[in-house]
Amino acid sequence: MPVPEIKYCPGTLVTGFNTYSPGFIRRMFNGKKVSHILQYNAPERDDAVQELFIENRKHISISGVQEKLSLVLEKNILRLTTETERGSYILKPIPRDVKNVEQVPANEHLTMQIAKQVYGISTAENAVIFFANGAPAYITKRFDVKINGSKRGKEDFATLAGKARENDGPDFKYDYSYEEIGLLIQQYVPAWKVEIEKYFSLVLFNYLFSNGDAHLKNFSLIETDSGDYILSPAYDLLNTKLHVNDTDFALQKGLFADDFKSNSCVKNNHPSKEDFIELGRRIGILENRIYEIIKPFLIDQPTVEKLINNSFLDDKLKRTYYQDYQTKKNYLND
Repeated sequence: MPVPEIKYCPGTLVTGFNTYSPGFIRRMFNGKKVSHILQYNAPERDDAVQELFIENRKHISISGVQEKLSLVLEKNILRLTTETERGSYILKPIPRDVKNVEQVPANEHLTMQIAKQVYGISTAENAVIFFANGAPAYITKRFDVKINGSKRGKEDFATLAGKARENDGPDFKYDYSYEEIGLLIQQYVPAWKVEIEKYFSLVLFNYLFSNGDAHLKNFSLIETDSGDYILSPAYDLLNTKLHVNDTDFALQKGLFADDFKSNSCVKNNHPSKEDFIELGRRIGILENRIYEIIKPFLIDQPTVEKLINNSFLDDKLKRTYYQDYQTKKNYLND
């Protein structure tokens, strides 16, 4: 598989670039000119590289089902970390055992870019990158590692909720509600009135863009330079419906700790804006702010279609992705 011809920045999806744009290079790679092509072949196609990748997986602490590899930037070359190094980047090659598997990196990249560029959601810096033999991968910059290599404190909401596999079984990160996460933010974040609005936007976004894997470990608090904690940049955002038969929400209880459903939700079996308005009230957002935050999610956003068209998804999945967005938007407006 050859590396595809690049017409859009593989970081921002802005037209007119055949590699990463200068502005993106500044944010993602601290100004170092890095190629969108890795020095490695895809591991499943190169036995020697596969051995390197197997060794690398032993010393990355990021949990999750999808394979993740640790990279460091040396001069302007991305390479796998050694046992004694802390990586500043996470590489996610094409995973296994899902539909449309080769489209997963493009899906995650597109969804993260829409979150940031259209809805103003703080996200981990990210891009599509290619192995030397053409296979795509997703790369993201670690927000818990400082430029000097030291690590920021980070707590995911499974830990904050006291959920663990040992005590709560294999579904520990799904046994909760988004309302209860909001209450944890009130409990653990000094500036919770600011951060709860960011969280509310992210829950809305995950629903609108069919991210059915927004579980407890995919929300985190991150330590600031002053030592307190705020909601971390968003990560692991993608339209999971393109790859698995998914429900609206990852958390088993859904939006609420009880069985609340709006009349529209009872009728359609999908939440509408009334459900999210109720969620906003329950997690302590002022009424007028609830409506302001929801407003951009209810209207058609032309930049969404533009980013989809500029993305690295194939044409069929571009159409499906856009249709899924329109369907969810209709449910929200019901």
